[in-house]
Amino acid sequence: MTQKRGPRGAATNASRPTPAINDLWYKNAVIYCLSVGTFMDANGDGVGDFQGLMRRLDYLHGLGITAIWVMPFQTSPGGDDGYDVSDYYGVNPAYGTLGDFVEFTHGAKQRGIRVIIDLVVNHTSNQHAWFQEARRDPKSVYRDWYVWSDKKPATANEGMIFPGVQKSTWSYDKEARAWYFHRFYDFQPDLNTSNPHVQAEILKIMGFWIQLGVSGFRMDAVPFIIELTEPGKTQCPMDFDFLTELRQPVSWRRGDAMAVSTEGCAGASIGRI
Repeated sequence: MTQKRGPRGAATNASRPTPAINDLWYKNAVIYCLSVGTFMDANGDGVGDFQGLMRRLDYLHGLGITAIWVMPFQTSPGGDDGYDVSDYYGVNPAYGTLGDFVEFTHGAKQRGIRVIIDLVVNHTSNQHAWFQEARRDPKSVYRDWYVWSDKKPATANEGMIFPGVQKSTWSYDKEARAWYFHRFYDFQPDLNTSNPHVQAEILKIMGFWIQLGVSGFRMDAVPFIIELTEPGKTQCPMDFDFLTELRQPVSWRRGDAMAVSTEGCAGASIGRI
C-alpha cells in the first residue's frame, strides 16, 4: 500500500499568544559562520572540536561578532558534511560531548555572543534508527515518518538537487520492498513532515537545543520541508502554515529566539517563506 503525505495535523495550539520580542537582536547581528571540525583542534587528533572552539571565543569576541552560526555538528555518518543526521540529540564524538557543547554556549553567553545552529529536518541519514526501523517493519510507527511508494513513480528522474550526481529522487529499498523519496542524496531519505508525530518530534528537537543555550536556528531546505510530496507528482503544494506551527513553540520557550532560512524558491513563495 502506498504511503502518501496527507494534510498536516495541528502540532501546536494556535490560539496561544506568542510572546512579544522586545530585543530584535538578529536584525543587527554580526554573525560568524563556522564548521567545528575545521575551526580549532584542541586534542591534536586533526579534527576541530568544541574544546578548541571555546579556546577561541575571546578571539571571536575581539572581532566584534554578536552571534556564531554553527554548521551541522550532530551525530552523522558524514556522507554530506553532517547534513545526514543520525541522532538529533547528540554531538558528533569527533567534536566532543553534549557537556562540551553546553560549556561552549555558556562561554559564548558570558561574552555576549549568541549561538545559532543548523536545523536539518527535511531528511535524516539512512543510518538513523527511525529509518532503520521503518524499512524493517511495514507496521512500525516509523514507517509513515518517511515517504514511500510501492512502485517507482513516473517522476523519479525529476527534481534532483544535484543533477549529474543524483540519478533519481526515489530509490528502492530491498528490505522495505518499497521505494523511498529523497530530494537530496539516496542516503538522505526525506521525512514525512506532514505526519503529526514527525512535526511533534521536530518541535522536541528544537526545544532540546534551546534548553542547552541555543538562541536560534538556520533551517535547512525549508521549501522542501513544507512541500506536501506525493508519488508521481512534480508540482506539490506547500504548507506555509507549518512554518508558523514551528515558530510559535520556539517563541514560547524563549521569547527572543529566531529561525531563519537561507533557501530560495520561485515567485511569490519567497515572500511567504
